[in-house]
Amino acid sequence: MADEILTGIHAVMAVLTQNPGRVRQIYINKKRSNNRLDPLLEKVTANNLLLTEVSRDKLDRLADNQIHQGIVARCQALPVRGEAELIWDIKALKRAAMLLVLDGVQDPHNLGACIRTLNGAGGDGVVIPRDRSAPVTSVVHKTASGAMETTPVYTVTNLSRTLQQLKQECGLWVFGTSDKAEKSLYEVNFTDSFALVLGTEGKGMRRLVAENCDELVAIPMIGTVSSLNVSVASGVCCYEALRQRQS
Repeated sequence: MADEILTGIHAVMAVLTQNPGRVRQIYINKKRSNNRLDPLLEKVTANNLLLTEVSRDKLDRLADNQIHQGIVARCQALPVRGEAELIWDIKALKRAAMLLVLDGVQDPHNLGACIRTLNGAGGDGVVIPRDRSAPVTSVVHKTASGAMETTPVYTVTNLSRTLQQLKQECGLWVFGTSDKAEKSLYEVNFTDSFALVLGTEGKGMRRLVAENCDELVAIPMIGTVSSLNVSVASGVCCYEALRQRQS
């Protein structure tokens, strides 16, 4: 399995804090002047990790020209999680599950933002299809701002079949978002275990995926725009679920 490259202060701090054992090597700019790196370097020293000082040009190459803020981590890749791991993990939960299912989200920045949002709302994982989805890359890690260290991403072969399994084997209620739905998001009960399916802007969910939802709901739109970016929509939905669960 190929190593993963993590870039940026938040992503690297998360792996150093949550899972330092998967860090193989840390690279920093030898001409650094960013004091924000000091807490990270303290963790590198405390965990006896390999630290290499390199030029800015080499750091840019290691980061594949992504914004790195002067630090790059080469890590053992996170384990691949599929349908079996998803069902097992949800069954093992001792509280109501909250899953985010993304159908056809191909922008890595949107995928990373959705993972970060679900993590902030206390969710339990993001499900993506093997095809028709952005893969998990360093861009996703950086945009997720460290959330991937504690929020699993499950890559499944058949999204429709996975939704059926979640309903039948785990007892989840599956909601799908659609601008054509008559029921408002705010009329839904999110206190029980659920999976929320979001599609791409414009096309939305695929037909078979929508047919495997128990209920379709809409985010109220009263302005002149007809839809929201998928990461913004995920934030609206996940935090409505959190609001209900906290109250």
